[in-house]
This record gives sequence, C-alpha cells and structure tokens, in this order.
Amino acid sequence: MKLRVGSRESRLAVVQTQIVIDALRRAHPDAQIELVTMKTTGDKILDRTLDKVGGKGLFVKELDQALLEGRVDLTVHSFKDMPMEPDPRLPIVAVSPREDPRDALVLPQGAQSLDLSKPIGCASLRRRLQLEALYPGCTVRPVRGNVLTRLQKLDAGEYGALVLACAGLKRLGLEGRIHRPYPTEEMLPAACQGVLAVQARADFDRSLLAGFHDPGVYACALCERAFVRTLDGGCSSPVAAYAVCEGQQILVRGLYVAPDGSWSIRSAQGPAAQGEELGLQLALAMKQEGCEAHGAAR
Repeated sequence: MKLRVGSRESRLAVVQTQIVIDALRRAHPDAQIELVTMKTTGDKILDRTLDKVGGKGLFVKELDQALLEGRVDLTVHSFKDMPMEPDPRLPIVAVSPREDPRDALVLPQGAQSLDLSKPIGCASLRRRLQLEALYPGCTVRPVRGNVLTRLQKLDAGEYGALVLACAGLKRLGLEGRIHRPYPTEEMLPAACQGVLAVQARADFDRSLLAGFHDPGVYACALCERAFVRTLDGGCSSPVAAYAVCEGQQILVRGLYVAPDGSWSIRSAQGPAAQGEELGLQLALAMKQEGCEAHGAAR
C-alpha cells in the first residue's frame, strides 16, 4: 500500500502531519507513506489579518486541489483552521485525540510578568475580546506568521506578550514558553482547537485510520462547528465554542457577539449523539437573545 500525505510547509504543520503518518505506520507497518508539503495562500500573505484576505479557506485551497487531482491521498489540518463548509467531495475521514485545547500567555524570553505597556499580540478577534475583558485598558495588536516567527517578534521586543494555542506549542516542544495557560472558563478556545482533521477523497478506505480516529472528540468537534457555522463564525468572527463529552452527555459553551457589540457566553447540555443539533440550538438561542436585546435598546 502506498499513501501520499499532504501538509502545509510550516514546522508545526509537518509535526502534526507526522503524528498521523506515525499512527498509519504503526497500524500498517508494510505501507509506503510519503510526506508531500506545499505552501498555501494563507502562508504567503503575512501582512494582513485573515479576515482581510479571505478567511480560513486560504490554508486549505492548495491542499484540497492536490487531493482532487490525485497528487496526494490524505491531507492533515488543524481542524480549527478548516472552513465551516468543506468541499463535500473531500470528507473528514478521521480526527485525532484532542491535545490541550487552552490558549496560553507567552512572555518574552527571561520575562517574569506581563508588561502591559507593550501590546499583546494575537491573531484572532475571539482572543482580543476576551483579553480586553481580562486586562482592561490593554492594547491588543495583530500578529501573523507561524509560531516560531511570532516568538521571534515577541523576543525582539515588538510585543509584551503573545497569546498562542497550547496545542501548537506542545507539539513543537515549546511547552516551556507557556507562562500561563488560560482555563477554558477564563478564555473560551476556538472551535476544534487542539484537534487534527484528516481529509481524503470520498472513496478513501476509512478503516485504514480506524485506530487513530477518536469518535468522542469528533462528536465534540461537530457540536462546536455547528455552533460557529450557525452564527457565520469564520476566522473573521469572534464566535467561539468548546464542548466536552461526559459519559453519554455533551456539554458545550459558546461565545456570541450581539449586533450591539456586547458579548456573552452560554452553555447547553444534551445527549452526545445529538451534539451537532445541540450546538445549532444553542447558537440560535443566543442569536435570538442578542437580537431581542439589540431591538429593545434601539
């Protein structure tokens, strides 16, 4: 059996793809598996935030094309970076166990405390909203580039701190840079943060990844994505969701920004088998609540 696995070129993307390749090799020792890397449009545009240049699809377009043309058999993505409406010809065929889903405060090398006289660097509106609530009066400034590039900018004095995903830092062996992980009750993560998604053509034999796929994580991911999708929350939106499975139940918390700019976090619980519907209903309820409040204030 020969398999070609596609990945973005960044160090983190390759490390994450290698996790999937290693799982495949353990399950199928005789398989010939090749890593194929490519640069995506999202990797090339570094002078603007993603909401200004087309959103999360910029990180998958070239990989999707490689799948459709048969140049690769699988692609590996950070699930949080995937568009909410993936190409139906290219289904998700497996998801990984979830790495640490939290966001982390990262300080410059040698710093012992947060210096709010300099901006905090982060790449998402979701983080910015929550940071401004945690540190009233702080300045939050966008930062682009891969994890290592962002850390270089931090250590060069451009920022007082960064907020990055714990998962990426841990997978890169940079856990020592984490000054403080934010509990999910304090900073709600992006939907599917810490989860890897494997994508393939519709005719791919999913049994090849049966030992890697985590059904519980997939149920949580579907719930989170349903919440965000219902509120049109692409990467330009500060919508966030985080779900956990507790036995046969799923608990989801969602962040929604109302038309008047105010934001709130609500939760819902229901059967894990109906997680996607639970995420959708929570989103609709919060949207209705926000619209009613906006209407009453006008």
